[in-house]
Amino acid sequence: MSASGQGAAPLRLSTLAQDAVDRPLAGYAADYGHGHATGRHHHGRAQLLYATQGVMRIETEEAAFVVPPGRALWVPAALPHEVRMQGPVAMRTLFLREDAAARGPRATTVMAVTPLLRELILAACAEPPDWDETGRAAHVAALILDEIARAPPLAWLGLPVLRDARLRRLAEALQADPARDLTLEGWAMQCGASPRTLTRLFRRETGMSFGRWRQALRLAEAAALLAQGVAPARAAAAVGYASAPAFGAAFRAALGVTPGQIAPG
Repeated sequence: MSASGQGAAPLRLSTLAQDAVDRPLAGYAADYGHGHATGRHHHGRAQLLYATQGVMRIETEEAAFVVPPGRALWVPAALPHEVRMQGPVAMRTLFLREDAAARGPRATTVMAVTPLLRELILAACAEPPDWDETGRAAHVAALILDEIARAPPLAWLGLPVLRDARLRRLAEALQADPARDLTLEGWAMQCGASPRTLTRLFRRETGMSFGRWRQALRLAEAAALLAQGVAPARAAAAVGYASAPAFGAAFRAALGVTPGQIAPG
């Protein structure tokens, strides 16, 4: 089902799946066009947001995440969030009843999707919401909960939401051109704040230095490019790395995988 031009219809259907059907979990599948945004919303059940194709940009009140294929985002019940699609996105997501969600993390968490979990998610999405509790779907659901319970959390591609207007202007400019190589002093002139003020604001709002925050943003943007099929060398240059080996080393050190492991297919 394509969600382009469909407004909020997919959200109404997924709300039905999570709230009206008494099953430990319900799978939901929808395909979205580039640029589709869900708007800020929340669900009564916890959600495992996953896509087999495309990049999801997910923002909560506290953090913004870039989620390419191979990774999923655990969203606790009742947490307001918005999903924006970068490129065509094939979303395959799960909604978990309170007792089932107890097997997962308490907080918003990025997790790796193993080949087994991927196939289980696809199998769950192929089942009707009111699946037979004595049949195959019950075994699929039980295995999914086991995989979620044993999945290690990943410090992966999440950046704190910036509150200060000057920091937000800086972030928007750098997201539009991650390779832009202004110093903190140069950004201070652009933002109308002193370097000391920007340093203090970054520490207060992100717990990171400007340099560390910029590297995290660049690696997140690189992951989005890689997931859309951009070659690692081109992705490295696009986010400001002059050396592909240096980019590969930084990517692996920060994210635990090589750039090639993010590529589609």
